[in-house]
Amino acid sequence: MPLTVLFWLISKARRWAFLTGLKSSVKVSAPVIIVGNISVGGNGKTPLVVHLAQFLQANGYRPGVLSRGYGGNSRDYPCAVTRNSQPSEVGDEPVLMRQRIHCPMVVDPHRGRGAQCLVEEHDCDVIICDDGLQHYALQRDIEIVVMDAKRRTGNHFLLPSGPLRESTARLGQVDFVVVNGQNTQSGEWLMSLAPSELVNLNNPTLHLALSELDAPVIAAAGIGHPERFYKLLERHKVKLKSCLSFVDHHAFQASDLPKERVLMTEKDAVKCRAFAHDDWWYLPVDANLDSEFEQQLLMKLRNVK
Repeated sequence: MPLTVLFWLISKARRWAFLTGLKSSVKVSAPVIIVGNISVGGNGKTPLVVHLAQFLQANGYRPGVLSRGYGGNSRDYPCAVTRNSQPSEVGDEPVLMRQRIHCPMVVDPHRGRGAQCLVEEHDCDVIICDDGLQHYALQRDIEIVVMDAKRRTGNHFLLPSGPLRESTARLGQVDFVVVNGQNTQSGEWLMSLAPSELVNLNNPTLHLALSELDAPVIAAAGIGHPERFYKLLERHKVKLKSCLSFVDHHAFQASDLPKERVLMTEKDAVKCRAFAHDDWWYLPVDANLDSEFEQQLLMKLRNVK
């Protein structure tokens, strides 16, 4: 508990220092939307970032997506994410998002520099920052917190006694709280993840409906909360033979998975293509949100000074 108190004091003082100008922060000319969380573990940020990029493009904006590139090791930053980028260079989540979105995207641990790159070199008029809620060195205009419906804020304790990076009071300071799953509370917005057809790793033109699976299969996941993937499969009547769980951002090797039918997440698939077997499949998911959430987001965006 003393460590938790120390963590709280440090995080509180750090945020205060940026908000008061004691520590310098970067302000870019385009509005910045932060999509983050106050807890560790997978909460569903990536599908929401993809959805926002597609939605804003459809509404006439020129969005750019900024990520830290966790798990990547580029030699130069900011690093543009292209169709040919590798997870070892830019991280697994940026490679996944690049497959889904058609707007500029860069990774940079220095988020202010990355945001400036998107504005100045790619002419973006709105920045979507994947994660970075606690990265106050980049000024933001709209904050969106994503929360897992089942785990929510856990035991409500900060690290290391609990899962929280910031106190639950932070939820009252952000613009939107999006709950991935069910059972939203007052003031929260529901997001559901809808799976599409399975896609073959070796032949992306080959698709398979979940309803066509006629025998138990192996499921594998190296994400923040693997159980969410397994539960999603079970909700769609997929019978699981076994579940292989790995740590988030796991660097998969051929020996990690069996040479039989395996279902995995889209995030894991980008790291397994080089050695994939013919019966390995990934499941894309799309974020569904209330249209009222989208309209309120547009209104806030238009009111950014």
